[in-house]
Amino acid sequence: MTAKIILRAAAIVIFLHDIGHTMAVLTWKDDNDPKKMEVIKQMTENKFPFMRTSRSMGQYFEGFGIQGILSLLLITLILWYVSDVRETNKNFNKKIILTVSIILLVWGISELIYFFPLAASFSLISSLLGFYSLLLLNKPGNIRV
Repeated sequence: MTAKIILRAAAIVIFLHDIGHTMAVLTWKDDNDPKKMEVIKQMTENKFPFMRTSRSMGQYFEGFGIQGILSLLLITLILWYVSDVRETNKNFNKKIILTVSIILLVWGISELIYFFPLAASFSLISSLLGFYSLLLLNKPGNIRV
């Protein structure tokens, strides 16, 4: 396997994570459980002043979800772009891959703590693939011109 294939696999895994995250963000208010609906009602109906505006906790929750969608899409694109490693950009790409892999590792740990294992598995698998691609990039002859 080449680093390019490994990094593109990591990008695809994060893109799948993004699709699941998008579905969750778009449907978080849809539930049949009366207790959850009461919490959702309280989160969306009550607004509080903050930084010269008035927002509900539901708006903050939804806004963070949308920012998560965009962040996962950005990570997907970064992994895809840096997968095109050549001798001329190898060192720069390795720095980006290392940075993204560390962030995904921390992101995955955070998902284990605050969310659920399936979400965490996407981030952690992509992180491991990123670290593995770095090992491949350090082997001589792994770069195609």
